[in-house]
Amino acid sequence: MDEENATLLTKFLLTGLTYQSEWKIPLFLAFLIIYLITIMGNLGLIAVIWKDSHLHIPMYLFLGSLAFADAWLSSSVTPKMLISFFTKSITISLSECKIQFSFLVISATTECFLLATMAYDRYVVICKPLLYPVIMTNGLCIRLLVLSFVGGFLHALIHEGILFRLTFCNSNIIHHFYCDIPLLTISCTDPSINFLMLFILSGSIQVFTILTILVSYAFVLFTVLKKKSVKGIRKAFSICGAHLLSVCLYYGPLLFMYVGPASPQADGQDMVESLFYIVIIPFLNPIIYSLRNKQVIDSLTKTLKGSV
Repeated sequence: MDEENATLLTKFLLTGLTYQSEWKIPLFLAFLIIYLITIMGNLGLIAVIWKDSHLHIPMYLFLGSLAFADAWLSSSVTPKMLISFFTKSITISLSECKIQFSFLVISATTECFLLATMAYDRYVVICKPLLYPVIMTNGLCIRLLVLSFVGGFLHALIHEGILFRLTFCNSNIIHHFYCDIPLLTISCTDPSINFLMLFILSGSIQVFTILTILVSYAFVLFTVLKKKSVKGIRKAFSICGAHLLSVCLYYGPLLFMYVGPASPQADGQDMVESLFYIVIIPFLNPIIYSLRNKQVIDSLTKTLKGSV
């Protein structure tokens, strides 16, 4: 009888975004504009890199892949969230929850690996500039990109597999605006294994990628300080500045969301971190990388002039 009741709950209510009715239209317009700029910015960046043959080098191929991961990350949640502004609560099926969960894990994990790969690329270009064409070949670049996306898919596949062991019979209310950890907390089945795997796998991926980034930039810092050149420092900051800013913005909320202790109910702080991580970061990344990259700006200018 318990199993029969458990299978009845296949629809859930996302009640994370609560606001007064007068805020409905302003919030909808704000998030819609942010989402449209996010998609146009990231896809536009991909198009510029694709069209300009001078940008067909590892640094920009990684950047284009990061833009794709950002667009995917934002699109996995934002469209559904926008609909919620016109309803008191939003209904989502269990299958949609699982798909959304998988898309989030894939895009977030892939982005972690891409940020680590980009840090290694910057280490090579600054610490071993003469050997850069030999080390960062197109073949290695493609292998690193494939491994980043495969790692994201495998990570999601594991979580999706153990998600099928859960049943839902007590409550269909998810105190969040998307399906993620809060989905696990309302399960009738003991979700301890799911939380343990989430902590181990997500923690390991973040530790590995953060260590890769820290070690890469430690070598970069050592190389720059050893040369004691103002020009060299400016060049290093020009190459690494945007990436470092992106890393800080990305890993801050991610560490709190997936490595910190999970609470039964998502509180307001977690909601803010989630909004920043899923909505704001994908919006900021193309702006950060474009404004700090002369080659991208020049290529974009040429493209716009050519289309006029």
